[in-house]
Amino acid sequence: MPILLNETHDPARKSFVESANAPGCDFPVQNLPFGVYRPTSGPPTRVGVAIGDQILDVSAAGAYFDGLAAEAARGCPVPALNHLMSLGPQAWSALRLALSRGLSTAHGDERLRQHLTPMVRAEMRLPVAIGDFTDFFASIFHASNAGRMFRPDNPLMPNYKYVPVAYHSRASSVRVSGMPFKRPRGQRKGPNDAAPSYGPSRNLDFELELGIYIGTPSELGEPVPIGRAADHVFGFCLLNDWSARDIQAWEYQPLGPFLGKNFATTVSPWVVTAEALAPFRSKAFARPDGDPAPLPHLDDAGDRMQGGLDITLEAYIATEAMRRSGTAPQRVTQTSCALLYWTVAQMIAHHTSNGCNMCGGDLLGSGTVSGPEKSSWGSLLELTARGSDPLALPGGEKRGFIEDGDEIIFRGYCEKPGRVRIGFGECRAVVLPAG
Repeated sequence: MPILLNETHDPARKSFVESANAPGCDFPVQNLPFGVYRPTSGPPTRVGVAIGDQILDVSAAGAYFDGLAAEAARGCPVPALNHLMSLGPQAWSALRLALSRGLSTAHGDERLRQHLTPMVRAEMRLPVAIGDFTDFFASIFHASNAGRMFRPDNPLMPNYKYVPVAYHSRASSVRVSGMPFKRPRGQRKGPNDAAPSYGPSRNLDFELELGIYIGTPSELGEPVPIGRAADHVFGFCLLNDWSARDIQAWEYQPLGPFLGKNFATTVSPWVVTAEALAPFRSKAFARPDGDPAPLPHLDDAGDRMQGGLDITLEAYIATEAMRRSGTAPQRVTQTSCALLYWTVAQMIAHHTSNGCNMCGGDLLGSGTVSGPEKSSWGSLLELTARGSDPLALPGGEKRGFIEDGDEIIFRGYCEKPGRVRIGFGECRAVVLPAG
């Protein structure tokens, strides 16, 4: 069912937290994303909501709410969003409304000020206890670019325009933004090598993706109709599905990605709710003439009209030398989720179409989000033509793939005329040597 606009989306609403009203702020009162944080001095890890440059303790704020909002807030002293996510869309919406009113200048409750923590005095944690992680391949531009490198005459596999292709990745290696990770080791075999060798990946890459968190579960054996898929989505994050392209290329046949993918995934700490994104829904990607129509279980009139998400995604790189010299990170790509060939509802409907059940806390990845132009490609595999055409960086540095000490930073936001811009914050990590 579509999420309707309400007073929480009012572009005229302001917050008594002044930083939330600044132009370009990621976290105005129209956003209110959820996360898990621990103040550097104070109470233990708990659920918070971002407002400007502050974090509001949701459980403490709930003491001033009533009804369903108070019930939802009471589940937030625990160090994960899973309980809140399990309560369902009515509870999420009620809590969002209470938070929006409580933090606004018009209806605000000044008692909430005592429960604010500056972001600079908080440590962000993984927001969700993730049970399963499925990564999709929903961008036809990325699929075509990657396929063309290996199959120039037939880049897309025959099933691509019929099936939202995906693989199951590893939930245990998902980490929150800011946590570094070691370069993976694995088997690699170049085209001129007589035999594979084992060692650190030489072709480490990023994948610019949108993450989707499942809130309410589905029943084992019961497919989720595409028209009801949105009821199961709690919110969205930025997601970097780090990829070791050399390991991936050697291992992926016949069963697909494995060690080239499962060593690390980085997610942003803030979960932007599905309701916050309602003003930025768009038509689903328009399939070119001649493409097959989706099969019935993947087709819905409402999804065609509002299944797209107009979210701008950007990737930046900051090498170790750049950081030492104080040089700002360099943007290497900018793209949009509105270009995805498959919608989020289609991903969920297909994932459950065989009776597979979704659980609260499950994480889905969109797959690399790429557009038709080089400036909108979402991985170094594409941007550098498998490393053969390196990117030029400040100070004379070049990058075909990621080197030790490099930091990759993702940013995301939504904006349109007549609406307040909302952001996702950052998703970043530094690559350490394999050791």
